[in-house]
Amino acid sequence: MSPLRVTRTLPEDATDAALRADVQHGLTATPKTLPPKWFYDARGSELFEEITGLPEYYPTRAEREILADRAAEIAAATHARTLVELGSGSSEKTRYLIDALTGLDTYIPVDVSESALTQAGEALVADRPELAVHAVIADFTGRMTLPQAPQPRLVAFLGGTLGNLLPAERAAFLAAVRSLLAPGDALLLGTDLVKDEKVLVRAYDDEAGVTAEFNKNVLAVVNRELGADFEPGAFEHVAVWDTENEWIEMRLRSLAAQTVKVPALGLAVDFAAGEELRTEVSAKFRKEGVAAELTAAGLELTHWWTDAQDRFALSLSMAR
Repeated sequence: MSPLRVTRTLPEDATDAALRADVQHGLTATPKTLPPKWFYDARGSELFEEITGLPEYYPTRAEREILADRAAEIAAATHARTLVELGSGSSEKTRYLIDALTGLDTYIPVDVSESALTQAGEALVADRPELAVHAVIADFTGRMTLPQAPQPRLVAFLGGTLGNLLPAERAAFLAAVRSLLAPGDALLLGTDLVKDEKVLVRAYDDEAGVTAEFNKNVLAVVNRELGADFEPGAFEHVAVWDTENEWIEMRLRSLAAQTVKVPALGLAVDFAAGEELRTEVSAKFRKEGVAAELTAAGLELTHWWTDAQDRFALSLSMAR
């Protein structure tokens, strides 16, 4: 059995420093913002898993459907010997690719969470003893380096997470991914598609209120880590469709005028009644837009697959 290897490229204190910087910048900006990556502490991850099973939230099911139906085609198109997954989490959906890639030698999951990497990696090593698993603790939105591994390589970025990046951030991210690839390597990208506004809003504002609790969890994270005194009950969850930018925005709306203190940063933040704090952008895509962004990064779109209801897409692009 190949042992699980773990490499840390993220400094031990990087998460704390990044949180401090994001909260300092976001709560003093106009309008106020917090990045969505801070949803995902242990409780936030549990809530998101619950969200993926809700009837309103289709992206996870739609992407899994495509992977189940098309994994063999992806394998045939790439002949990948190394699979790299960015933001791997539990690596659950990736099993379809691992099973289909008959010549696979190495799997490289990349995530900021050491515990998630270790848990998923150990399970894979137990199930696939012939597979080399080399986990990398890193932030995929920062500078990335990958361990040496056989080519060709397939980099997978699933779940529609690309949509959480603003356009300039997406361009920088795709360019960074391209810099990791050699000619013949490929990128498998998950993107949620533009569709009826009511369907989109329901996916981010479910009837059971799970997404509302998930959204407010970012306040609990800031309270715990930075000693802030956010009162989650003093904010309401809001999800709106921005027609011009073609993205969903999740926000937290202050129910009354209030001042929130963040002692670790020496901040006192005033909220007006009705003022909104943006916590997530989730862009939705069209094929021509995805192709253009890939081309700008030096990648060529070669395959485009959607689920049966055309809700979600997986695209395969090759390094030129």
